[in-house]
Amino acid sequence: MLRYNLQSVRGYLLREDFQRFWQYVSPCWAGKFLDEWCTRTMRSKIEPMKKVARSLRRHRPLILNWFRAKGALSAGAVEGLNNKAKLTTRKAYGFRTSKAAEIALYHTLGHLPEPNFAHEFC
Repeated sequence: MLRYNLQSVRGYLLREDFQRFWQYVSPCWAGKFLDEWCTRTMRSKIEPMKKVARSLRRHRPLILNWFRAKGALSAGAVEGLNNKAKLTTRKAYGFRTSKAAEIALYHTLGHLPEPNFAHEFC
């Protein structure tokens, strides 16, 4: 006899149902679906799913912006900028002041010329 963990099954069904969200074109209808899905999820008594629903509710306007932009905007440019900033701060490890790290970020991200030094290092 097979026994199922019903909370796992309900959690799986809620997750699969949420995939319909990305098929909407109108931000109005997507918002309506999101609100209904979050309401059903909050009534489910599955705490990890309720945590996701609370997070989606908290970020609802930002999520619906994707529909308003009609999917034309990509987060690729932001991710690239974020990656460059992380790499620069990793390279700046050991700088004594935060001002030096800030200057390194300006030079890397803004392609500013490096200042002339009294000494050159090979």
